[in-house]
Amino acid sequence: QVQLVESGGGLVQAGDSLRLSCVASGRTFSGASMGWFRQAPGKEREFVASILWSDYSKVYADSVKGRITIARDNAKNTVYLRMNTLKPEDTAVYYCAARISSNGPYEYWGQGTQVTVSS
Repeated sequence: QVQLVESGGGLVQAGDSLRLSCVASGRTFSGASMGWFRQAPGKEREFVASILWSDYSKVYADSVKGRITIARDNAKNTVYLRMNTLKPEDTAVYYCAARISSNGPYEYWGQGTQVTVSS
């Protein structure tokens, strides 16, 4: 079992920046990638960004490309999501996730951290 704990969310104004953190722990974690998803009230969860453990390659959703940076710190077992130039449409609960196979589902999920962007 892998546990993921997100932090760093909060209330900000449009144009501000935030850095979200996700700390991973557990005996079985060997995920092929870790990713960030978000879910706004009444909407489906959507992909934001991911990073492969093997070669550090990154993938970003078109909606956030240019404003988002995903990174990891192996020493701290932590993956980060830096969000710049935040917009009200970025308001959502942000979830950290991990998966063993790059072609499979994300198997492990955190509890989420709320990001609210006011105009």
